[in-house]
Amino acid sequence: MDPADLLTRYGDRVTHVQRVPARDAVVEPWPDWVDPRVRAVFEGPSGGGVTELWAHQAEGLRLVRDGRHVVISTGTASGKSLVFQVPALDALAAGRAGSGLHGHRAPTVLYLAPTKALAADQLRRLAPAASLARAATVDGDNSREERAWARDHADYVLTNPDTLHHSMLPGHDRWTRLLGGLRYVVVDECHHYRGVFGAHVAHVLRRLRRVCAHYGADPVFVLSSATVAEPAAFASRLTGLDVAAVTDDASPHAARTIALWEPPLVGAAHSSQAPTRRPATTEAAEILTDLVVAGTRTLVFVRSRRGAESVSAGAQRRLDEVDPSLKGSVATYRGGYLPEERRELEQRLRDGSLLGLASTNALELGIDVAGLDAVVSVGFPGTRAALQQQLGRAGRAGQESLGVLVARDDPLDTYLVHHPEALLGAPVEASVFDPDNPYVLGPHLAAAAHELPLTETDLELFGPRAAEGVAALEEAGWLRRRAAGWYWTRRDRASDLADLRSSGGSPVQIVDSGTGRLIGTVDAGSADATVHDGAVYVHQGEVHVVQEYDVEDGVAVVRPDDPGYTTMARSTTEITVVESQRTQRWGAAAIHLGTVDVVNQVVSYSRRTPQGTTLGEDPLDLPARTLRTTAVWWTLEPGAVVDALAPVDVPGSAHAAEHAAIGLLPLLATCDRWDIGGVSTAIHADTGTLTVFVYDGYPGGAGFAERGYEVAARWLRVTRDAIEACECPSGCPSCIQSPKCGNGNEPLDKAGAVLLLDALLEGAPMPSATAP
Repeated sequence: MDPADLLTRYGDRVTHVQRVPARDAVVEPWPDWVDPRVRAVFEGPSGGGVTELWAHQAEGLRLVRDGRHVVISTGTASGKSLVFQVPALDALAAGRAGSGLHGHRAPTVLYLAPTKALAADQLRRLAPAASLARAATVDGDNSREERAWARDHADYVLTNPDTLHHSMLPGHDRWTRLLGGLRYVVVDECHHYRGVFGAHVAHVLRRLRRVCAHYGADPVFVLSSATVAEPAAFASRLTGLDVAAVTDDASPHAARTIALWEPPLVGAAHSSQAPTRRPATTEAAEILTDLVVAGTRTLVFVRSRRGAESVSAGAQRRLDEVDPSLKGSVATYRGGYLPEERRELEQRLRDGSLLGLASTNALELGIDVAGLDAVVSVGFPGTRAALQQQLGRAGRAGQESLGVLVARDDPLDTYLVHHPEALLGAPVEASVFDPDNPYVLGPHLAAAAHELPLTETDLELFGPRAAEGVAALEEAGWLRRRAAGWYWTRRDRASDLADLRSSGGSPVQIVDSGTGRLIGTVDAGSADATVHDGAVYVHQGEVHVVQEYDVEDGVAVVRPDDPGYTTMARSTTEITVVESQRTQRWGAAAIHLGTVDVVNQVVSYSRRTPQGTTLGEDPLDLPARTLRTTAVWWTLEPGAVVDALAPVDVPGSAHAAEHAAIGLLPLLATCDRWDIGGVSTAIHADTGTLTVFVYDGYPGGAGFAERGYEVAARWLRVTRDAIEACECPSGCPSCIQSPKCGNGNEPLDKAGAVLLLDALLEGAPMPSATAP
């Protein structure tokens, strides 16, 4: 389908169209030092027929050959994998020939990916090099025999940070062959290492470097990402090394059309009730239908499993009416499917028998699908970087492509489809993470001491707060100093202290009361609001009601039942200022950054019909949870508040401003609105005046609030403009309502929020044209 045909048909819903012109390649010859056997792998048909290199690939190979640590940050499908595969295979080929050994050990390679799927896909791509590399994946899916083979024989090991942290580093004495021979460490899709996860991975890599040095290895690190801001600085912070960046993309690309799309308002648009927009999943199903009918191979990205199933089912229903023969050419791809089911779908997508696929981000990483014509992203995926990754899946075989972003009913989505300059052509977001977060640093110091005695010299590797962390661990009795350094004193595994994915503890098990069967799990951090007594829980389309939630044992017992309503938990949140560390003053306003204690408690839940009618509210008796974290908060002097608002309007105005600010912070920091929380109050006990807090939802902080503080003037101006620009009369999910509000979105005052932010910004500095 010609993109113009589709966009003309739905012209009233398309808010912006951008045409990206085609780009020619810049090529260089293969370098002479590459082993002919390695070159033959890539020049062959199964290796892609690479007879010459794109200029950025040649540059990356030169740097790696010179022993430099390198990050390759060029576009999607620009051949970044070649930059680490060629040196790795060349080193292994030399080792096989008996030359170029690293010390007294044969050379080895370690590949790290954020997901098991990506590591498995990289293993598939290494198949043509089977004569040069004994490659194997090592992760939680391995049998004991497979892991033993990899430990004893593999020279190209593909794994993830979790397995490295929990298994390989604590058991490094069993992996001496691999770790002692390491020539290269590959950190693929490195932009995923942000927030608390990024801070954890930064210390896992430092522990890896320390153990490698213990065995006499000093590997070269090669990092890869299509979308990372300031790649050299980011990669250096992640690894603790001096890293050179390759950023000038010399690969060819066909022309691409990108469209921003806003579903129309439906329902009571002009009544006292808040209007709603047609669901983005419904829009996407209609777009997918039209594209499939036209023979356009299309991938639809949806944020939730349920949403992906909905898009696929909606398209299948429409196709059954238009052309029943096409109904089977659309499917869903998501987590929870069996591996063989997923591999079959991937193959059908590659060979063209599957024209349309609705997928969660389970397909976003690691599946090299060429030949797609169009990608539809249902809702902004959280960062411009993620959107570029998704839209880059189309046009991979050199053909022209279409990319569509369909806005959800959300303030950030609404803002972006009406402000294309903030989305298209803008630089990707800074990847925010803080390795010095004491809640992250402490557990990794303990893990390092458990692996090898921790010395004074080691502390420099772990950053400026390492000495303070070791002292705290020693005072707690977890480390003991001896002549050789600090030792781990406990019997349990120190690596268990660090929760890399910040799930908040062991998942809560969801058990069927009739059969005792485990039907699913839920993260500990969200369990109170999800599987409390009486909660309605949906799993793969089957509806259950929670009979009993045991907080201490982490078990929720459910029974199959569809009561005809949904449940929504209500919580209370109180916040206390522990310390204000930085302040900027804007006349009557002040912006603060510091440490806070957040006390949250789920206190009740409401039962609602599918039409949104509340049937009742039931109390709950659940424990209060305290989180010490980092927050940004702003205050406004009482006189300025009185000048801007009537006293009765202050709580709703502050609450609305808080919601919108949380929804729009992801525009400026690599976070999702679910990574952060907020509290607003007309008079706060610690400040004595109107205060609005936005805090990181992780112990110690994740860097998001700090980013908000640094760009506060721009962030709050964007927030104010987004509220005012929304066409609803009194507030809706596109501006001030929040899907995660613990108070049921009450009270909210849209007009008051604009007045409040105007007063707040009156003395604020104007952001420069080059503001991040």
